[in-house]
Amino acid sequence: MEVQLEKQLPQSQSYKKIVAVASIAAGVQFGWALQLSLLTPYVQLLGIPHKWASLIWLCGPVSGMVVQPIVGFHSDTCTSRFGRRRPFIVAGAILVGIAVVLIGFAADFGHLFGDSVSRQVKPRAIAIFVLGFWMLDVANNTLQGPCRAFLADLSGSDHKKTRAANNFYSFFMAVGNVLGYAAGSYTHLYHMLPFTKTKSCDTYCANLKTCFILSITLLFTLTTVALTYVRESPWSPDKAVNEGGDKLGEGGGSSKEPFLKEIFVALKGLQRPMWILLLVTALNWIAWFPFLLFDTDWMGREVYGGNANGNAEELRLYNAGVRAGALGLMLNAILLGLTSLGVEYLARAVGGVKRLWGIVNFLLAFCLALTLLITKLAESKRREMAANGHVLAPEVGVKVGALAIFTVLGIPQAITFSVPFALASIFSRSSAAGQGLSLGVLNLAIVIPQMVVSLVGGPFDDLFGGGNMPAFIAGAVSAAASGIFALSLLPSPPPDHSADKSPVVGFH
Repeated sequence: MEVQLEKQLPQSQSYKKIVAVASIAAGVQFGWALQLSLLTPYVQLLGIPHKWASLIWLCGPVSGMVVQPIVGFHSDTCTSRFGRRRPFIVAGAILVGIAVVLIGFAADFGHLFGDSVSRQVKPRAIAIFVLGFWMLDVANNTLQGPCRAFLADLSGSDHKKTRAANNFYSFFMAVGNVLGYAAGSYTHLYHMLPFTKTKSCDTYCANLKTCFILSITLLFTLTTVALTYVRESPWSPDKAVNEGGDKLGEGGGSSKEPFLKEIFVALKGLQRPMWILLLVTALNWIAWFPFLLFDTDWMGREVYGGNANGNAEELRLYNAGVRAGALGLMLNAILLGLTSLGVEYLARAVGGVKRLWGIVNFLLAFCLALTLLITKLAESKRREMAANGHVLAPEVGVKVGALAIFTVLGIPQAITFSVPFALASIFSRSSAAGQGLSLGVLNLAIVIPQMVVSLVGGPFDDLFGGGNMPAFIAGAVSAAASGIFALSLLPSPPPDHSADKSPVVGFH
C-alpha cells in the first residue's frame, strides 16, 4: 500500500521568519553566479582544454537529479532535536565552505604538491579543483532543497504566505546573482584580500579566490542569522500514517520506495499535455545550457579576441572579456528580476502563458543567433585595427552589442524559471502523478539536456573548428524549435477558479 506522509504543517509563522530563511538564497546564488561567470575560464587557466571544460559541469545536473530527491526525503523524515530541515541546511553550508576552499586555492595546493608554475597544464591543481567543484554542486543541492522545504513549513497551510515565501526566495536569488556578477566583473577585488595573490595564483585567480571567500562569508552569515532566529520543533514519525491508518513502520508498507520506481510510475501516468511540456522544456534547455556554460568564455575568446593559454597580451584581453561577461550577467540578472515581477502582466498582454513562452523562445533563438554576428563583427574590427602585431580590444559598438545580448536574455530566462513549473503544476492535476512527482519529472527534462550538452558540447565545438559558435547556433535552432512546439502543440492551461492560485495559474 502506498504511504502518504501527513504534512504536519505548523501554524504559519511571521513574514520576518520567512524572509530570514529566504535570504539564504542570496548566499547560495552568489556562489552559483561565480560558477557561471568565472569557473569555465578558470579551468582553462589550469590547463584543461576548452573542448573538455564542459565535462566539469556534469556534476550540476547529476547532483540535481540524484542528490536533491535523496536529501529531500531524508529531511522529510529527520527526527533530530534541531528539526527536520536545519541540520541539512547547516551541513550543506559547511560543505559549500570546504568546496570553495578547494576551488579557490586549487592552484596553491597544486603548487604545494608539485605542480610547476611554468607548465601550462597543472594536473594536481586540476584534480583538487574538480574535487572541489563536484563537492560544491552536491553541497548546493544539499542546501537548497531543505531550504525551500523549510519555507513551506513556515508558511503552514496559508497559501498566500506560501506564494510570498517563494517570491522572497526568488528575489534573494536575484540579489545573489547581482552580487556575484558584480564581484566577478571587478578587476581589482583581490586588493581587499592581498594575500590571495601568490606565486602560483595570478590576478585573475586571486580575484576568483576573493570572490569565493566573500560568498562563503555571506552564506555563513545569512545561514547563522536565519537558523538562530528561526527554530524548528523536532519531527515525530508517530504522526506519519499510511492510507489505511497504520503508523509508519508498523505495517502497511514503507515510505522508502525506490526513487527510480516512483519516477517510472509518474512517467507511466503522464498525459499528453505533460509530455509536450517535457519536450518543449528539454529543447529550451538544450538552447540555454551552452550559453550559460560558455557565455563569459565567448566574451573573452570571440568578442575580445583573447586566449586563456596565449601570450601575456592575449591573456589580458581574455581576462578583460571575462570581466565584461560578468558585467553582462549582472545586467541580465537585473532585467531577469524585473521581468519576474511582471510575468503575469506579460502573459495577459500577449494572450496567454503558452504564447508568452513561445514568443520568448524565439527571442532566445534570435539572441543566440546574434552572437554569430557580434563574433564576425569583432573579428572584422580586429583585423582592421591590428597594428604592430598586437591584438586590440573590440570597439565600443561591439562591446555594447555583446552586453545587450546578455541583458535582453534576462527576459526569456525569467519565463524559463517560472512558466514551465507553473504549467507542470496545472497539468499534474489531471494526471495520475501528483504535483511533486510531476515537478520531479519536469526536472529530468532540464537536467538530462544539461548532461547531453556537457558530454558533447566541447567535442562538438572542436569538430567545427573550436570556439563557442557551433554550440550557440545549435542552441538557437533548438530554441526556435521549442518556440514552435510551444505555440503549436502545447495546450493552453485551463482557468483555475480555486483560491490557491500561483501567479501564472489560470492564464488561457
